[in-house]
Amino acid sequence: MSNLVKNIIRFILFIFVQVFVLNQIPALHHLVNPYLYYLFILWLPFKTGRRTLMFLALFIGLALDFFTKTPGLHAAACVLIAYIRPFVINVLISHEGAEANYEEPTIKSMGFVPYFTYAAVLTFVHHAFLFLLEALQFGGMWYFLLKTLLSGAISLLLILITELIFVRRQRFRTNTA
Repeated sequence: MSNLVKNIIRFILFIFVQVFVLNQIPALHHLVNPYLYYLFILWLPFKTGRRTLMFLALFIGLALDFFTKTPGLHAAACVLIAYIRPFVINVLISHEGAEANYEEPTIKSMGFVPYFTYAAVLTFVHHAFLFLLEALQFGGMWYFLLKTLLSGAISLLLILITELIFVRRQRFRTNTA
């Protein structure tokens, strides 16, 4: 299956799961909101250019904003994590390592600890920015911190479960002709 078709299916699936499953779960005192849709951004190939990455992030964020009737909150958070994603990848893995040998970030390509760190950093940045934009309307610093930590932890758990359930097979690419 080509990368384009695979990513279109992922896009639709992540939006569908977020809108019709995760958004229907009642929030625990409005503190825990599980998000999984931005995993689409985390799973994009290493070689995706920054402009393409940010455009796709804007597109998935706007798609979720359309369904949740939030004016650009998810789009802004997604564009932010799409912007910092290459920096996080460069810090966590060597340039000659997984990026040259594998197509996408996975537990297999990066290793468990770097992948967990990668997912955790982008998850907490996404949630912190999203909830900061919400907090500008409602206020409350402790509420913001608690909501970010609890929602981030649940979302990170969902990411790890998704990663373990849906193993993405990748071929090891060698530099030989």
